[in-house]
Amino acid sequence: QRQELAIADQVVKEGRALVVAANKMDLLGLDHTYSKEDYAQQVRQQLELRFPMLRKTPIVPMSGLTLEGVQDLMPVVFDARDRWSQKISTGLLNRWLEDVLDTKQPPLQSSGIPTKIKYIIQTKGRPPTFLLFCNTDELPLSYIRYLTRNFQETFKMYGMEVRLAVKKSTSENPFLTRNKPMAATGVGGWAGRQKRMIAALKKTGKPLEKGVRRRR
Repeated sequence: QRQELAIADQVVKEGRALVVAANKMDLLGLDHTYSKEDYAQQVRQQLELRFPMLRKTPIVPMSGLTLEGVQDLMPVVFDARDRWSQKISTGLLNRWLEDVLDTKQPPLQSSGIPTKIKYIIQTKGRPPTFLLFCNTDELPLSYIRYLTRNFQETFKMYGMEVRLAVKKSTSENPFLTRNKPMAATGVGGWAGRQKRMIAALKKTGKPLEKGVRRRR
């Protein structure tokens, strides 16, 4: 177990996406009281206890001896690669940020000045790295963890480290003037469209297509 956790630690440090092949399932004597899903969940709990940022990491229970579950491994690996490599548009990122800030604002600075996160951009992929432009050069670690958790939930970036860096900026959000809200049309107008977009992201990991309304 110690060796496997050391490998997982190296994966995180290298900024890679992690998939765990939980081998030797044949030795467990699986039955109706202890299934392969129970085995996968137990492995996941041990992993998350050591590395909280790796919650919901894909776990593939398998047996190298009987070959049970081996066929499930590579599709999961390819899916993790695609999620790890994805590039997210700046507009989509800032719609996500707006939704997050509406839910929970960052704490005040030590001077009592309100902390403002103005906008966010993706600076690179592999690993997914993002830059937050703020009126301060740092955010509390607890709030960074909140942002990371919400980000992983919305964009399905499980089993990998999402890197959020902070940069102090005196300029305003350039995307506010570039992407002004359009005239209110349809259910809820512009604000309604933004809420449907974020809801679709959290459900599927993909933005809602134009002209498509989410069925209730």
